Amino acid sequence: MTSREAWLDGHGGAAAKEPPTKIPVGSLLPADSARGALDDKHVQMLTALEGDFEPVLVHRPTLRVIDGMHRLSAEVLRGRQEIAVRFFDGSEADAYVLSARANVRHGLPLTLDERRTAASRILRSHPHWSDRSIAECVGLSGKTVGRLRRCATEEIPQSPTRTGRDGTVRPVSSEQGRLLAARLMAADPGASLRELARLAGVSTATVRDVRDRVLRGDDPVPAGRPAAGEEPAPLTPARVPQSAGAAYRCDVPATDTVRRLVKDPSLKGSEPGRLLLRTLLATELSEQQWREIAAALPDHCAPLVRAAAARRAADWAALAGAVSRGAPGAA
Repeated sequence: MTSREAWLDGHGGAAAKEPPTKIPVGSLLPADSARGALDDKHVQMLTALEGDFEPVLVHRPTLRVIDGMHRLSAEVLRGRQEIAVRFFDGSEADAYVLSARANVRHGLPLTLDERRTAASRILRSHPHWSDRSIAECVGLSGKTVGRLRRCATEEIPQSPTRTGRDGTVRPVSSEQGRLLAARLMAADPGASLRELARLAGVSTATVRDVRDRVLRGDDPVPAGRPAAGEEPAPLTPARVPQSAGAAYRCDVPATDTVRRLVKDPSLKGSEPGRLLLRTLLATELSEQQWREIAAALPDHCAPLVRAAAARRAADWAALAGAVSRGAPGAA
């Protein structure tokens, strides 16, 4: 079982472990699912069956049906006043994922259009999930989900990473991860491939390829991909308001500072620490690179980039202030 399957089974399984509870049928809201109208013939067939149905899965905070609308309708036709339910306590977005998966795994199958509708909605609520993870939930191919993602980029929040079916978080593009891995190698040549992969957010195989390319004297990014200088970056520090970081000076060169931090196991051992290291390494450009970026920037982009750079400078200044206040011996 993959980590994604474990997540789905865990969310639905938590409800399955609870004993069923009977509640009035009139208290339930209809399902919020990709399925269109109920199939009357299927409801009639269920009504004619003897015995009790499996409990209906219900979102506790809203009392909306997640899985079991046909069963609920059959119970109403039988004249039942109460129905057995099991509750799910997660978010509405996760409830929708469980609904889509349940409709794919049993009962009447969803149509192709209904599966695409479900995939598009999950793309909006879980944009960090990989195409294959979402495809697994709705019964489509990963390629189909990928096409849906590309066709709706304006509606779907963009995430720099994807969480795969195994639970591993990977970058959408390995270019930046490769560059970070190369910098980490230069800062700490003795670091293991696994440690470098964890810090750079790429696979161990990618780090191994980066190492081999660097040893051969090649660029860490394979030919055909954008070079490091072609990636968007803030304006040169000379254009950032001087007040943003004037209060926090350090006599240690920036490169040496980052390399010391990279070697600190206390930072590498926590996700916030690794996030800080990735952010520092991603913006560790030379003065010449900053000048080249500033010179190549189109005029119409200058106001937006200037605002973004000033915002980043203010964020870093706020972090410096917070660290200063929290440091031993700070005033």
